[in-house]
Amino acid sequence: MKILGISHLGLAVRSVDEATKFFSGALGLPAGGQERVEDQRVQLSWHPVGKSRIELLEPTDPSSVVARFLEKRGEGIHHVCFIVEDIKGALKELQAKGIRLIDEIPRKGAGGCQIAFLHPESTHGVLIELSEESKI
Repeated sequence: MKILGISHLGLAVRSVDEATKFFSGALGLPAGGQERVEDQRVQLSWHPVGKSRIELLEPTDPSSVVARFLEKRGEGIHHVCFIVEDIKGALKELQAKGIRLIDEIPRKGAGGCQIAFLHPESTHGVLIELSEESKI
């Protein structure tokens, strides 16, 4: 498996609009755009930081993973996303090494990328997302 870089840090927030005021206003990060990801039941906005970005995640459903995260832990870092060349190969390799996967099969993420999550029990408490950029 080859990791090409960090795609983004996902931050769980109660309000994308309010959080954007801080990241764009106070920190001066440009607004990169917004997208609703129905599969994950979130509204997100992203802010480029060099070759990576900050991704703000607001739940659109009170039973979503991000909503449950906010209830338990409050706002903050939700996950780290690494870019990989071959997500299916990466998942097979990690599973063979005994890493617990949340997603054994990649699914569609924001921007048309293929994504999959690794379980924090196998990653020292950090929710890790793998992302393969869209080939389109």
